[in-house]
Amino acid sequence: MINVTKTYLGDIDKFKGYVEGIYARGWLTNHGPLVCELEQRLKEYLGVKHVILTNNGTLALQVAYRALGLSGSAVTTPFSFVATSSSLQWEGIRPIFADIDAQTWNISPDHIESRIVSDTTAIVGTHVFGNPCAVERIEEIARRRNLKVVYDGAHAFAVRHAGQSVLNWGDISTLSFHATKLFHTIEGGAIITNDDETARRVHLLCNFGIVDVDKIEGIGINAKLNEFSAAMGLCILDDIENILQERAEIADRYTTRLGDYVDLQRPENNSQLNHSYYPIALSDEQQLLRLRSALNTNGINPRRYFYPSLDTLEYLQPQAAQTASRSLSERVLCLPIYPGLLRDDQDRVISTVIAETSGAHSPYRVPSLAQVM
Repeated sequence: MINVTKTYLGDIDKFKGYVEGIYARGWLTNHGPLVCELEQRLKEYLGVKHVILTNNGTLALQVAYRALGLSGSAVTTPFSFVATSSSLQWEGIRPIFADIDAQTWNISPDHIESRIVSDTTAIVGTHVFGNPCAVERIEEIARRRNLKVVYDGAHAFAVRHAGQSVLNWGDISTLSFHATKLFHTIEGGAIITNDDETARRVHLLCNFGIVDVDKIEGIGINAKLNEFSAAMGLCILDDIENILQERAEIADRYTTRLGDYVDLQRPENNSQLNHSYYPIALSDEQQLLRLRSALNTNGINPRRYFYPSLDTLEYLQPQAAQTASRSLSERVLCLPIYPGLLRDDQDRVISTVIAETSGAHSPYRVPSLAQVM
């Protein structure tokens, strides 16, 4: 079966070398040397000031909300992985959904302002499928309304906007380093901030609030990454440019062949994407289900992202219906994309999609790689 993704494992001998070092030192966790090395290398690679590694991306969000002192409610997107909103609810912050832009699929600045209420303390956006939010407009709203901004950047590793890492926007951005991501630490995540005091609070929150062996400064939790996970991250980071290039080539091939048959996400202007996913939108849910069945029959396992729309979840009610998100969530299917996906398997995906779709021209066609280089 050709799955929607395949974990990239890197060089096994290099990983074994790191593991041998862990055994020799006997230092497995609590800010070991490999964690420190990975944090430093990620700061340099991403071009950000502070990287605090965590043991998963959901805890990264929860710590972010705590570090910023959020309370009351937060305006967020209904078209995202469930952790974006469930982490808010878990922390006692009420998610209020604002609808998405029908072309970029990100939270719409046109809808954010009308959803802000008296106890709103933040805007929480997701760079959906690695496509940057309208960060300049969101920043303007947040500044004018005195709100914090958190970006769920689970899909946005190595994504750039306006000539720099998209993770530089907002008060905090978070990353997921789950094994399914293009950069991973098996399980893991990170908190990104350019503010020194926020970084200090994040460090404390991730380590039980412990300042040193004799002092605890407030409440905290255990969100630290271990040395084995950091070793995997270091191996993957060595190969990241090849990973990104191979994904870009597959995405370009899909776009060239499928752009006339399906709807595609419109990239935010002035952005450089990472092709972490290849989402297509079908005409309706019935067509999606037919295509998924046909792909499965041909040995291909795509995946629905993000279904259902989060404003429909029972435990987050009451919510106003977010019609663009609900419509899109019924139509989006992600196709296989990962390093090592064979050309013949790509062709099998492409031919199946073409055979099962109507041929109606997409309202937005992404330019080919050749056109933008």
